Amino acid sequence: MVDEMTTVLDPSPMHDFVETKYIKDISDRALSYIQAGFPVHFRGTSGTGKTTLAMHIASKIERPVVMIHGDEEFKTSDLVGGEYGYRMKKVVDRFISRVLKTEEDMVKRWVDNRLTIACKYGYTLVYDEFTRSRPEANNILLSILQEKMMDLPMGRGGNEPYLRVDPNFTAIFTSNPEEYAGVHRSQDALRDRMITMDLDHFDYETEVAITRAKSLLEKKDTEVIVNIVRGLRDSGKCEFAPTIRGCIMIAKTLKVRNITLGKANGVFKQMCQDILASETSRVGSKTNQNRVREVVKDIVEKELGGGKK
Repeated sequence: MVDEMTTVLDPSPMHDFVETKYIKDISDRALSYIQAGFPVHFRGTSGTGKTTLAMHIASKIERPVVMIHGDEEFKTSDLVGGEYGYRMKKVVDRFISRVLKTEEDMVKRWVDNRLTIACKYGYTLVYDEFTRSRPEANNILLSILQEKMMDLPMGRGGNEPYLRVDPNFTAIFTSNPEEYAGVHRSQDALRDRMITMDLDHFDYETEVAITRAKSLLEKKDTEVIVNIVRGLRDSGKCEFAPTIRGCIMIAKTLKVRNITLGKANGVFKQMCQDILASETSRVGSKTNQNRVREVVKDIVEKELGGGKK
């Protein structure tokens, strides 16, 4: 059951959000599509900032936000609403003073879920990882995005079979590529109703800026970390390419341990190996992990030994 008061989020800007030229370009393009009346869909691998960017765009729209996380178990009712519990109605008739007449009626209580709330009040919907929900659950979106009408299920009450979507309603979607585990192929008709922007890894300037903002490290140390992560990514010798999350994990751990980078710093090298082997070898293959550890070892030694910063 959804509580409308706790479902709606404040779209205030995130205090540590970093907006470099690279990010601003993506944001401006996305906002122009939204202003033209089209939903935006950010698609990309894990760690490319899809959800953070979606929330940033939502804050720019300056409307309350409703967020949905895609789920394999979702049915349409989980998006639209359903009958939860009962409401009792009791009528006491004292028209004749000496006669007490009561009438009780118990009816099922309908509660709107998040998609209906967003459509009804013109809020911004952020549907995160929407392709993790089954396509049949998302069919309700087709008429919402195209005709700006929502089919109302039987039992909701009222005389109208449709809900007219508020003109201020906006939808922002995110998803992983279809080859990811647990991801469903979305309907062609649904994808045709939105503008998809494929996101890749950030550029160098943005990765340094984000890592510094999240860890508060000195710029020179941050650049070393970003160089190591990007070096592993460019090597092509890992199962999954490391993302900005790897940079942030290393930087935050370095900050907590108060370690000074240096040529003979084996602790930092071990830290990089642990974190990057974990991030890039998700099936637990020892062969993959050992290969990553060797590549990371060489990159760390090059960086700390006076390699290019």
